[in-house]
This record gives sequence, C-alpha cells and structure tokens, in this order.
Amino acid sequence: MFKKTLIGMALLLVTLCGLFWLAFFSPRPPLTIDPATLAGYGKDINYCQLPVLDNSGKRATDIAKGNTPGCAYQHFPLPILRECTEPLAPGVADLRGLWRAIDGRTGHVERVEQCGSRVVITAGGIIHDLGPNQTAGSSSNDTEGLIVFSVAEQAYCPRTSADISWQDEVLSFHVFGWGPVVVRRYRDGEQLVWEYVDGSTTRLERICELPTEHAVPQPRGPQLQFF
Repeated sequence: MFKKTLIGMALLLVTLCGLFWLAFFSPRPPLTIDPATLAGYGKDINYCQLPVLDNSGKRATDIAKGNTPGCAYQHFPLPILRECTEPLAPGVADLRGLWRAIDGRTGHVERVEQCGSRVVITAGGIIHDLGPNQTAGSSSNDTEGLIVFSVAEQAYCPRTSADISWQDEVLSFHVFGWGPVVVRRYRDGEQLVWEYVDGSTTRLERICELPTEHAVPQPRGPQLQFF
C-alpha cells in the first residue's frame, strides 16, 4: 500500500512539473492570426449589429486561427470571424456579441464571435480561438496574458490550451483539450452567464460599444482565469 502511494505521488509530481514547464517554459506557439486583424481597430464597431450567418461568405475553415501576439495584443483588434457567414452548427447556442460583467467579476468585458462550430473570445489582451480553422488545431494555444507578481517584481505570460464541447446549449472549456471543465458559458435570457472552476458565477449584459478603458489591455495580478 505504501509503495502504491509513493508511485501515485511520484506520478502526480511528474504531471505537475510537466504542466509547470508547459505553462512557463515551453516555446511560444506560432502566430497564425491574420496581421490585418491585429493592425485594425475593433473599438469603433457596433457590436449589437451581429453578422448574418447565411453562407454568403467564408466558412470557419477558410479563416486563419487567431491567437494572442506575444503576451497581449496592443489594442483591441478587429473581429477574427468578420468575414465568416457559416451558420451555427446544430446544438450550438448563439453567444455572439460584446458583453460586460454586471455581477461577479465586474469590470470584465469580452467579445464573443461564432460561426459554424468555431468560437473566438477576445478580452483583456487575450485571444482564445477554438474550433475548426485554416491554419492550426481546434484547441486554443496561446497565453493567459501578462501577469505581474508584485512581491517578486516579475512578470510572466504563462501558456494555456483548451478545447470546447457543447451540451444542452452550454459551452464547456476543457483544459488542455482533454482535461476537466474549467469554464462554462451559456445564455440565461438576455444575459450571458460565465461559471468558473473556482465556483464563482459572473453575469454579463450585452453592450454595443467597447468602453474606452478596454481598448488597451493592462497587466493584471497573479489570479489565473481562462476566458
């Protein structure tokens, strides 16, 4: 029994060390996002006017995967799926729009894009792009943004990876693509609900314009949160 316990602890330690290496020391993923998307400015857009998904334009697989440049984008970029008109896949709820937290993690603002089975979330300097695309895998493969540890006076931008699944119109994010669910998103009437792995719940309301203070991302403290 004692031997099995030691083996289990050793395996756990190896797993944790592997995850730590992946987060802080593994090479940055290649930047596959369209440069025009990063160069453009996504602030002066009416996000209450959602794209019409009528198959008249590109499909999700025609558009390069979006990911975070470096530790964060320099300014709020253009929508990654702005040319995609592929209708939402069966069982996929419409979460599209620009959302502002009114309860829970207040102050958070995020843009949700969708077409087909693809979902892109942009917020706080970070771009998480999940689902079928032209240039990379379906899992996100980017960063948690610039995190400042004030005690050590060090700044890091750890890596993240996740994939998504839908069940009963609830969007679940699985850490590393195969791991447990860390975030759930779903509609509750006119609100978007965000449930996080720590048990917290955030409710968001739809807004039409990006607040000026969110046009340029700011470094944040050491609390990790996958968008």
